[in-house]
Amino acid sequence: MNRKILWLVSLVLVVLFLVWSNPSRQIEKDRLSEIVSRLASDEFLGRAPGTEGEVKTLAYLKDYFVALGLSPGGKQGSWTQAVPLMHSQLQLPFNVALNSGQEQWALQQAIDLEVSTNQANEHIRIDDAPLVFVGFGATAPERQWDDYGDIDLRGKVAVFLVNDPDFSAQPGEAVAGRFGGRRMTYYGRWTYKFEEAARRGAIAALVIHEDRAAGYGWNVASSSPGESYAIATADADENSLKLQGWLQTDAATRLLALAGLDLDQLKIQARQPEFKAFELEKLRFSADLLVKVEIIESQNVLALLPGTTQADETIMVSAHWDAYGVGAADDLGRVVRPGANDDALGVAGVLELARVLKQGPALARSIVFALWTAEESGLLGSAYYARHPVYPFATTAANLTLDILQTAGLARDVILVGEGQSELELDLARAASIQGRTITAESLPENGLFFRADHFSLAKVGVPVLLLMGIAGGADLVDGGRVAGDKWIADYISSCYHQTCDAWDPDWDLGGAAQDVELFQLIIEDLGNSGRWPQWRDGSEFKGIRRLSRRQRQQ
Repeated sequence: MNRKILWLVSLVLVVLFLVWSNPSRQIEKDRLSEIVSRLASDEFLGRAPGTEGEVKTLAYLKDYFVALGLSPGGKQGSWTQAVPLMHSQLQLPFNVALNSGQEQWALQQAIDLEVSTNQANEHIRIDDAPLVFVGFGATAPERQWDDYGDIDLRGKVAVFLVNDPDFSAQPGEAVAGRFGGRRMTYYGRWTYKFEEAARRGAIAALVIHEDRAAGYGWNVASSSPGESYAIATADADENSLKLQGWLQTDAATRLLALAGLDLDQLKIQARQPEFKAFELEKLRFSADLLVKVEIIESQNVLALLPGTTQADETIMVSAHWDAYGVGAADDLGRVVRPGANDDALGVAGVLELARVLKQGPALARSIVFALWTAEESGLLGSAYYARHPVYPFATTAANLTLDILQTAGLARDVILVGEGQSELELDLARAASIQGRTITAESLPENGLFFRADHFSLAKVGVPVLLLMGIAGGADLVDGGRVAGDKWIADYISSCYHQTCDAWDPDWDLGGAAQDVELFQLIIEDLGNSGRWPQWRDGSEFKGIRRLSRRQRQQ
């Protein structure tokens, strides 16, 4: 019997002993449901940062950790880490227009486009700014690709296609596979596109929304019209756009037609290596908007389960506590967007892990439980932590993130997000085998989920990460198979993602969610008593950063 089999058999026996000797150390789906029912209730007002909903949420989370017997995980004995945020909201009337020389078109917020600002100005004014079509807006020398050429974006409005240059590539096209094929790279994310436009001096940027390429419908893209959060910094206005947002597909088609261009033809042209950005002749963009700006102090919540012999080494498990707060009434008159699955269920998973790990034998390494703010606003809470870490990244072995778990029952497999990135995938496979489950790669890699959850903030500073996200692919459900798993995703994304109906349901079957949380329990209990430092795999853009961490540990 080889060493790998012996190791696996030993781990299975240990896990079975712990469960049989202490049944309370199992992840309990009823506890998950109870936590979600509280956090997603109207009492918590949709858990928006800087609101009364945040105050209630922080109190609930702190009390829960205290009751479990955990220690404060922040600095100087604090349960929280302050995150300064700038909150802006465009005011009515909405004065944004496009002038073609022949036609003055008054654009409508949430219908033609959805724009917001990350600048602290109370008055946004843009007068007849030229528009530039920048294709996918990628500058990727390692892939021999540059969409910008010699174009000067200063004082102009950049118009982007969503996703990567090879997203819709046909077999035989030169770009096919250059950006990972169906798997989105960071160049495909709207965050990268806005950042690149700002670096080049653009005053505004619009990404043309398409359901399939974005990974969600217009109802999601326009769900918080005119509202934005950003990390509050002294130089925010110098490093951001006056306006940024989405351009609805039909509106984009009309806009380009005013310049004598066809959207479908432009998508083909933009996939050619020789494509270069160009100005849209005769089109001018104007805006005259008042903005309500406030600086708020939101909070990350941090709890600690101290280790024993390797207490200065940490494993972090996290989710985000925020949701979308209160918005416009839906057809049933509901205004609270409770974020039950996204991500109260992930928070419940973290709290359950805290409970079962606290009740078990002490681990050699310390476990940090992090519940982030402002994920829905652009991963801001975790991004702030990445800039201001409480625990050194060099001695952080891994980050494990829960963000949206499926609520349709037990599954025969677990969906892997970001295949090929780190050695933590091997830990996941071993844990899944203990449960009798298999690993399935995400079915929608073009949606770029690896870049859309808080673990990405930790990945960018070199910490190996693992994300469990139920919308990454239809699970092979025990009841209904993959057809039922695909249907669950389709129903959730089309109807409830970021909407008022993302609410707690007593009829949820959280057996599969409990399975997934248990996977993290198995990984943490193994990694927490080891001296292993999971690494990024060859080809990962984060490997070099982790190599530096290894040298820092050795020193």
